[in-house]
Amino acid sequence: MLPIDGLAPELRGALAGEKLPVDDLTEEGRRFFRVIRGGATVGFAGYELHGDDALLRSIVVLPDHKGHGIGETTLRLLIAEATQAGARRGYLITTSAAPFFEKQGFTPVDRDAVPEAILATRQAASLCPASATILTKKF
Repeated sequence: MLPIDGLAPELRGALAGEKLPVDDLTEEGRRFFRVIRGGATVGFAGYELHGDDALLRSIVVLPDHKGHGIGETTLRLLIAEATQAGARRGYLITTSAAPFFEKQGFTPVDRDAVPEAILATRQAASLCPASATILTKKF
């Protein structure tokens, strides 16, 4: 994974293509990565750090590369990046991918058990619907 700027058109296009949030990509504290396999870009991922907690976000595998384990590998690499930056627990918000993340060891959590710093993010507070599932995992 290589760092990528939130302004990068290919990042924005890939996220928008999967109906993932793009309105806050350039705000402070976000780190995004280009996922490369065999010299080609196969996906993107990002996180924002809030103390010991990381909000994992924007994990996307490009359509031509789905079904080859890239999502699982990307998630492992993203967790490693967040852990190296100081995260000890991860959270994510999803409307459709909960089964994928549960297979990777994440568990659903009630909003009242989520740290205030995570709930105060734009993704949690306004970009994702209140009906979205929040999952967590200790790193």
